[in-house]
Amino acid sequence: MAYFEGEVHKKAFENSHTVVFAFDDDKLIGFGRSISDGVYQAAIYDVAVLLEYQGKNVGRSIVNHILQSVPQCNFILYASPGKEIFYEKLNFKKIKTGMALFRNEEKMQARGFTE
Repeated sequence: MAYFEGEVHKKAFENSHTVVFAFDDDKLIGFGRSISDGVYQAAIYDVAVLLEYQGKNVGRSIVNHILQSVPQCNFILYASPGKEIFYEKLNFKKIKTGMALFRNEEKMQARGFTE
């Protein structure tokens, strides 16, 4: 999550529909958020888990809490390159008509998000 300054992340999380933080005692080990109309559409963003906690169901728990926050909604997301399998294990499917308009197109292409 080092792509933006802390204040930018803070504002994004404050403006989100659902925010989930995962802790090990008082240590923040993961988080995720969604934006939604609360009726039928939602999008998941910024799911991140510390490397040493990956593979221990922390990410799964974060995503499940988000999904349960608006269970009637359809969800979309874009996964970090290489993390698609994680979401497929949670029953997410690749969509054929997904499009994106990135303000930092070259950076997103270099990171593997676009063709």
